[in-house]
Amino acid sequence: MALEITATTMTATAAGKVVAPTRTDCGWHVTTCSRPVDRNTAITALMLAERLITHGEDDPCAREWRRELGRD
Repeated sequence: MALEITATTMTATAAGKVVAPTRTDCGWHVTTCSRPVDRNTAITALMLAERLITHGEDDPCAREWRRELGRD
């Protein structure tokens, strides 16, 4: 797993898949969120995506991060 976060970009690479939220003037756009989110929420969503790819749906960390993002 490779995670890279800068002031203007974020990417996670796991199992050959790349996840990258997009930054705009309104905030960060994450495909699983219906509205722009703040930086911390985008980082949580990025970590959740990476965790789901590598550990699956039943992982305790994934369940907690989903709860934090309001997805459970």
